[in-house]
Amino acid sequence: MAITRLPSAGFSITIRIAVTADASAIGRLTTCVGEAGAIVTALDVVDSDPNHVVVDLTCDTADSGHADQVVVALTALDGVEVRKVSDRTFLLHLGGKIEVASKVALRNRDELSRAYTPGVARVCQAIAENPADARRLTIKRNTVAVVSDGSAVLGLGNLGPAASLPVMEGKAALFKRFGGVDAWPVVLDTQDTDEIVNIVRAIAPAYGGINLEDIAAPRCFEIEARLRELLDIPVFHDDQHGTAICVLAALTNALRVVGKQLADVRVVVSGAGAAGTAIMKLLLRQGVGDIIAYDRQGALHRGLTGLNPAWQWLAEHTNRDNYAGDLAGAVRGADVFIGVSAPNLLTGDDIATMAKDSIVFALANPDPEVDPREARKYAAVVATGRSDQPNQINNVLAFPGVFRGMLDAHAEEFTEEMAIAAARAIADVVGEEKINPTVIVPSVFDSRVAPAVAAAVRAAAQSPA
Repeated sequence: MAITRLPSAGFSITIRIAVTADASAIGRLTTCVGEAGAIVTALDVVDSDPNHVVVDLTCDTADSGHADQVVVALTALDGVEVRKVSDRTFLLHLGGKIEVASKVALRNRDELSRAYTPGVARVCQAIAENPADARRLTIKRNTVAVVSDGSAVLGLGNLGPAASLPVMEGKAALFKRFGGVDAWPVVLDTQDTDEIVNIVRAIAPAYGGINLEDIAAPRCFEIEARLRELLDIPVFHDDQHGTAICVLAALTNALRVVGKQLADVRVVVSGAGAAGTAIMKLLLRQGVGDIIAYDRQGALHRGLTGLNPAWQWLAEHTNRDNYAGDLAGAVRGADVFIGVSAPNLLTGDDIATMAKDSIVFALANPDPEVDPREARKYAAVVATGRSDQPNQINNVLAFPGVFRGMLDAHAEEFTEEMAIAAARAIADVVGEEKINPTVIVPSVFDSRVAPAVAAAVRAAAQSPA
């Protein structure tokens, strides 16, 4: 069975199976799953009798269709009865992933009178007299709104607000787990730019920061820019800035591995949407040698017509030699490829044409722009967005610490200086003495990351302009 996509924990299933109790039974099950292209991650005995054993077999598959194929293959085995198949991802999401928990016990009338009426009235009056006290006396000091209109959900497209909610819940859970930040999903049943801006402006008093999420380009640029002008709290579009921070951090260490300087390299970026644009702007700010931006229109170059304002800016500030060919031609001789676009755009043969000691960041998820196994045959450093591959470039390295630092500093805006400081902190957590081709970024579970990023962002926020 030919499986081109890599199995992933995102398509993990648990299959309850009754099988004849003989010495080879378990081996036949695991062999069958392996031959079907899946990966067994657990096998637990649930029950048994003299003739049968019941097991829960858990495996990672490539997608829903592949999961069905695995079940069919097991069912075809002699002496095997498949009793139940559970999708572990759907089970995790049942009832949602976050909840509100009270910080006060409210055990008696005395505590109730201070937490709520009549005592709370004094706190309300204090904030009315001095609005800045809201940061000190309410949840505002540690709370972020995760705002989406569902127009660009992951790589799935315009699914709308309800379908975006599982992502926003997950984002809120990550904020809490890695940054100690209380975040709440705010999904909006509108994709009108003016309406989104007005709604977020109206709800802002309850929050210490706004995290925009999964809003399609180019509207996301205008929404962010207008909200920054209107609000006195940081507005951060994670698809742009979180991705850019993590890519800069990873590229910093990747260049250390291959012994190249950012000012000397040519970078090709596939995908000039929110993430790609932010990556390129941050690299330009850091003095990259040259960039070619590639999107649906082809290589963005001077003279190309019909460009939106964001693409027009890129055409004017990148692509020094005004290259106008295809993506395969763009990467020929390039030092770095960064993909934030679509799967399977390049082959291993394309990577072979890049400069010596090339760097490939193929970040489309779940299927990268080039098969990482093929890319590694030719590139010195390869990174993806996948958790089951080395060098996972994941925004969770950035946004929890960035918001932790901004909230602690009572910052009123997010700045490029904060982005650069955060990227440097992430890169430095690895340590120059420990980086190598398969370790250019720390693990998302490295407990040093968020505090280091928060400290760097806090220092940048408090530095004189």
